[in-house]
This record gives sequence, C-alpha cells and structure tokens, in this order.
Amino acid sequence: MDPSSPLVVLKFGGTSVSSSDNWKKIESVVGQRKRDGERVLLVHSALAGVSDTIAGALDDIASVVPAEVVDSLRQRHRALAAEMGLGDVGEALDAQLDELSRLLEGARLIGEVTPRVRARAMVVGERLAGVIARARLADAGLAPEAVDPTELLAIRPRNMPAADWLSAVCDDGPDEAGRAWLAGRGNLILTQGFFARHPEGGPALLGRGGSDTSAAYLAARLGASRLEIWTDVPGLFSANPRALPTARLLKRLDYDEAQEIATTGAKILHPRCIAPVRRHGIPLQVRYTPDPAMAGTEIGPGSGDTEARVKAISSRDGVVLVSMETLGMWQEVGFLARAFECFRQHGVSVDLVSTSETNVTVSLDAGANDLGADALNALLEELSTFCRARLIENCATVSLVGRRIRSILHQLGPALEMFEERRIHLLSQAANDLNFTAVIEAGEAPRLVEQLHRSLIHTVPDDPVLGPTWQQLFDREPRPAIIPRSAHWWWQDRERLLALATESGPAFVYHLPSVQLAIDELAGLKAVDRVLYAVKANPHPRILEQVDAAGFGFECVSPGEVRQVLEHRPGIDPERILFTPNFAPREEYVFGLEAGVRVTLDNLHPLKHWPELFRGRDIFLRLDPGQGRGHHKHVRTAGSQSKFGIPLFELEEAAERVAAAGARVVGLHAHSGSGIRTAENWREVARVLGEAAEHFPEVEILDLGGGLGVVEKTGDDPLDTAAMDASLADVARAFPGKRLWLEPGRYLVARAGVLIARVTQTKGKGEARYVGIETGMNSLIRPALYGAWHDIANLSRPDEPAGTPATVVGPICETGDVLGNDRLLPECHEGDVIAIANAGAYGRVMSSQYNLRDPAAEIVIE
Repeated sequence: MDPSSPLVVLKFGGTSVSSSDNWKKIESVVGQRKRDGERVLLVHSALAGVSDTIAGALDDIASVVPAEVVDSLRQRHRALAAEMGLGDVGEALDAQLDELSRLLEGARLIGEVTPRVRARAMVVGERLAGVIARARLADAGLAPEAVDPTELLAIRPRNMPAADWLSAVCDDGPDEAGRAWLAGRGNLILTQGFFARHPEGGPALLGRGGSDTSAAYLAARLGASRLEIWTDVPGLFSANPRALPTARLLKRLDYDEAQEIATTGAKILHPRCIAPVRRHGIPLQVRYTPDPAMAGTEIGPGSGDTEARVKAISSRDGVVLVSMETLGMWQEVGFLARAFECFRQHGVSVDLVSTSETNVTVSLDAGANDLGADALNALLEELSTFCRARLIENCATVSLVGRRIRSILHQLGPALEMFEERRIHLLSQAANDLNFTAVIEAGEAPRLVEQLHRSLIHTVPDDPVLGPTWQQLFDREPRPAIIPRSAHWWWQDRERLLALATESGPAFVYHLPSVQLAIDELAGLKAVDRVLYAVKANPHPRILEQVDAAGFGFECVSPGEVRQVLEHRPGIDPERILFTPNFAPREEYVFGLEAGVRVTLDNLHPLKHWPELFRGRDIFLRLDPGQGRGHHKHVRTAGSQSKFGIPLFELEEAAERVAAAGARVVGLHAHSGSGIRTAENWREVARVLGEAAEHFPEVEILDLGGGLGVVEKTGDDPLDTAAMDASLADVARAFPGKRLWLEPGRYLVARAGVLIARVTQTKGKGEARYVGIETGMNSLIRPALYGAWHDIANLSRPDEPAGTPATVVGPICETGDVLGNDRLLPECHEGDVIAIANAGAYGRVMSSQYNLRDPAAEIVIE
C-alpha cells in the first residue's frame, strides 16, 4: 500500500479481545479499513480481568502463590487460543509467563514491590494478549507487523519517581522519525497499549485505562487521520446506560464536552486520551465491537451543538475529600501554594476545589491517585504541620455536563430540589461553563442520577446530539418490554389476570405459591434461629396464615398489627410476636406487656420516665448500628439522620437505666434499612450487636432486622442468601450462645404481588408520551415517595414490539402521580391491562383515598 495512505488508529479494549466472536468482528473492521485504502495501527489491551489478576497478586505479595497465579493465566490464554483454533502459541505465552513468575517470586522473597517491578509485571498482560492477537490476525491472512510499544513511545520524565513508572505521560508532538519508520512498514501494524519506554530502560505504565491514552499518543505523534476506540458499549451516553436503560446515546460531541463527561465518571473513554487528539484536531470515534454497524459517538472540532443545555448526568464513586482548615489562612499569602505543593510532592492529583476564608476542601479521584491508607496518611501528616487536615471518605460526585451551564442555572431550579434531603459536602461550577458538580454521600448517587436525568435530559426534533436510548438500541427485535416472562408468575397467569381486571377493576393480586417459594428459601437458612415476618409489609390474613404455617414469628410496629395477628391467628404463642414501637405513647407499651408479646424499646425515654412498667420484665433494645443502607434515604433506618434506635454511645447509660428499672435485656435488635442486596450487611449488623451484648450479660438473641432486597429490574444482582447464610454462620461461631433472628417483610411478599389496572387514556406532548391507568399513587405510593422502580408490562399485548418510551401515570391530581418513567412498552390503547410488578409489599397497606378515590382491591389466588 502507498505509504502516503491515511493512517487510522484502532484501539480494542480488554473485553473486545477476550472472545473468538469478537475477534471475527475485529478482523472485519481491519479488513474494511484496508479496503477503504487506509493503513491500520491496531492497539489492544490485555484480556479482560488479566490486569486485575496481576495487580491483585502484587498487592498481596506476602501471601500470594506465584505458581497459582501464573497457571491460571496460562490456562486462560491457552483456552482462548484453542477456541480460536490457533497454532502452537504455547512457547511464546510461556516466555511471558516465566517472566511474570520470576518477578512475583523475587518480590515475594524481598517482601516489596518496587514501582519498576510493578510496571514490568503489569505489562505481561498486554504482551500475552499480543501473542494471541498476532497469531489470530496472521491466520486471517491480514499479515500484521508486530512492534513493542516501547519502540514507538517514550515517557516524558517529571522527576516523580513512582509516578514516572506507574502513571507516566508522553509528549504528543509530531514524531518525524516515527513517521519515517512507519512509511517503510506494511498496512497493518500491531502493538499494545498501556505502557511506553522509561529512560532507565524497560516499560513504564501510563496508568489504569492507559490503552486509550497510548492510542491517542500514537495517533497524534504519527499523524493519524482518525482514532477509533472500540469497546463493549456503543458510545458515550447521557448517563451510565447499564444502570439507567433510558440513557441516550450521545451522537456527536466537541472535544471539551467529551473530556468533561469522561472526567466526571463515564468509564467508556479515559479522560487523558482526549487532549492529544484535540491538540492535533484528530477526530475520535467510540465504536461498539459486537456490532460494527452501530454509529457510536463522534468526537471532534465543532461536533455536537452549541445550545445551552445539559447533555449528560455523570457520577463517580470512590471520591475522597481533604478538608484543610485554619484561621491562619485568612489573607495569608501563599497558603494555597504551600498546600498544593504537599499534594504535588506526594503525587496526589486534585480534582475539585472549594475555598472560604478559613477552609479549603479538595476532592481526590481514586482513578488518578493512589488512595491507599499509607499514601493518604503521609499526605495528612504533612498538611497537619500548618492546618487542621481531615479526610471525608465514602463520597461520590454527581455532575451535570453540558454547554453554557451558567446561562441555564435558572432552569435547573426544580432539578436542584432533588438535593434537598442529601448531605452535600462540596459544590463546584466549572470555570469552563461545562459542568456543575456536587459531592455527596456515595450511596445517594444512583437514585439522584436517575431523578436528574428524568428531569433534565430532553430531546428535540432532529436532535444533533441525543440519539436512541439504550433500551431502543438493544430492543430492536419485536419482543415484550419485560423479559424473560419465565421470571414472572404473572406472565404465566396472564389470562386469569386479564379476566380479573375486567371483573373487579384495579386490584392487587397476591400469588400464594410465590409467597411459599420465598418462605421455603428463608426457612432453609441454617445460621438463622428464627424468622419473623414484618407484618407492615402486607397484613393480609391469608399471608399471615401462610407465614404462621411455616413456623415463622411476626414483627409488629403498632398495636393494630399485633391485634391483626392475634385476631387471625388465634391461639398463637404471644412470644412469637415481637412488638417494636417507635416514639409511641406510654399506653402502647402497656398494651404490649399486657398482651404477653415481646417488647422492644427504641430509645431511653421509656426507661427514664416509665421505669416501673419494665420491672421484672424481659425486654429487647433496638440499637442504631451507625450506618444505614437501602435504595432511598426514607428507608434507611440507621445512622445519625434516622430517628430509629439507641445510639451506641448511649450503651453504658442504657445498661444503667435497665438495671435501675429492674428489667432484663434478653435481646438486641437493629435494622439498617430496606432493599439491601449486599449479603454482608447482616453480618456487620450482627457484629455490632454481638459487641454491644457485652453491656447486657443476659442477652440471648441478636435480631438483625430485615431489609432483604429483591431484584427490581433486569440486570440487578439478586441477594445471595447462601452467601448471607455463610457469613452469619461465621457470626454464630464468633458469638456462641447467641441466637440469630431475621425480620424479612418485603422479601417474602413483594414478588408475589402485582397491581393490575386498565389503560384509560394515552397522550403525547412533543417528545413525551403518557399512558394513563385507572389507579395511581392512591394505590401504590412507592414510586412517588421513594422514586422506587417497579417493572411495568402490557398484559394485553404480549407479543407486540416495544415502541417509544412512555411514562405511566394515574388519575390523581398531583404531578408526582407517576408509576414509571420512560418505560419501554408496546403501543397502548384504552382498555389494555397493565401489570405493575413487585407490588405485594407496601402497596395496599400504604394506600389512601386521596382525591376520594378508592385504592385498588385485594385478590388472593392459589
């Protein structure tokens, strides 16, 4: 091929090079570029997960077994080579693996991993993938010419020894010698990303995600006409599409917009890869390896539009703040210079900065810094010589990214109300007018992103920026919106539900076999001594009967719930009922004690003011474990922002009050929140209670509360109850003689219930599409109250393809009467029956007659 042919740089990430099917796509892309008359420089990463494996071994060098690490990598690469039918690549793979083995063994013997050794070990992943890439492309007849990255790129030393080995930078100016070298080569050059040549010899790393940056440096230095980044997502989106399926593809962006989106949290594109191509005006495309026909995102000069608007909502976890405070900084010349010199000396990059007369707070990005305890402690120690420095950890950033943000701040007012109940550590409005960022508690970010996206991201006709949603891209084949049907009992009972909707109008339908499946699952937990059903989730008599038949107990939070159990389960042993009131009047405690049920005290007020009630009584104390969890602030029932539980710092006083009252604490109780799908949560609660039991020697029971979460939408990971059981078995061994109780509510009944209602009207307002049904927040208030997600399906049209996303609303006179935003449903018509899933808990029990509309009825089916 003519050496003057334009050069295109193609970068393929770890997921892209990890399967035979993807390599077929890579071959087709390379072949097409060559047919288009372009020369190709192909840059690739290590196989997915390999760099993490090597990094993990280096981090745990004292206990790692090098042979096991090397053998696992050998099997992984040989299996892929065999899958692709490659010839004998074993010798070339072994040469690289032998190098890794020597490096790990040497570091283990001396008990230290130097930056240079870490760099040499980490590049083995890329070089192993290079062996397979070269063999595969040769087999395909594409005749690659392989070259090591250290022959193409050299780092620019910054007099920062560790950073120069592990997070190096390169010059991106034109490389005339490199261009001359390239002119004498073939039309396909193969190399790896992630590393370059160190002046002392050997490889230096360009930081995690450095393969994108390598490709950008090479495109700039060698004068490429275009850079293409191929990955497992078809471009940049208006939010993380895997977490928010209604996120829209960003079709075109300017360099600075893409830089902001990448910097503020989008993991598809490494932020450092944009500057080199921007300086040289090289177009950058983000493309989708599994389907090369998808257009992806185009990034370049003058791309996108210049209208003032928000184009993306980004979030980033793992953020740490450093707060520096002293009265001495007031009008002190050079304070900031002195502070930032400390960050420079410790190789720590600062992201956001907020200042006042007495405080400077900065954020640190985990992706760009070593935020290990040793590094942070050393930084704090030096800062503390001239100011009061402290860390604020477990933070996240949420950023509104777009164009001319300052000019539309007045339009953001309603959206900013979503920050009302969130603790904000720092606010930053970017000087370049491209983003507005808040630093908040880490667990708050996902729900906030969803709410902001719904409020701020809107398309316009012939939108030059916002493309199709993730759902639309991947639901192109005709199929129902909720998949798979086998996962939902109500698809199987569709005909019966259609008949019920016609006969009875809107109704909560409870499927008792599904309740039994959940009961059986929890009954099988070996480490749990007793399960108590949280009656507040759904007090229907048939459900109480089913729970009672399983031998479970009942957890009640009001006298009404206690009476409901006693009325419908006559003869039940009262000790199977745990009464846990909160800020209740004196007479409710009298009621519980006289009824003979177990009674929990939620704070010290009853012991201070009514101690005579509890003389000679066995009681439970509800403690605040200190950290709340759950899908929304309103369901987090622990921590300083929650009204529940006795704080741990009051334990000594609690013990004194109990003794003075003549009571006996036999159980400690805690509940950290609802909708939790992290198996370790209950072990952490148990540890807190077990340690607190030292203050109360007669404690026999550790009640870990409930909050077991169910899958809300496709892609969610279910709670691993087997892992939870195993972790609680560890607790049981750590606290012998203590019985573990659990209090599930929603977990037993949510999936067994569905709300059915008929479509009343449909309406379109510009790009917005509304589907109205005959009941709303008067029946199911969770979406309005918590922003809760419930899957929604059109039972009347099971085989019709999904159309334009629609918002499902009810007839209540409130803007918040929304049951689901932007749902991918078939075209709906008056009379169609809509099913709202996971409605068996906190549905009818939380309903009202607001607007004097009756809530949905209740129907039980076998």
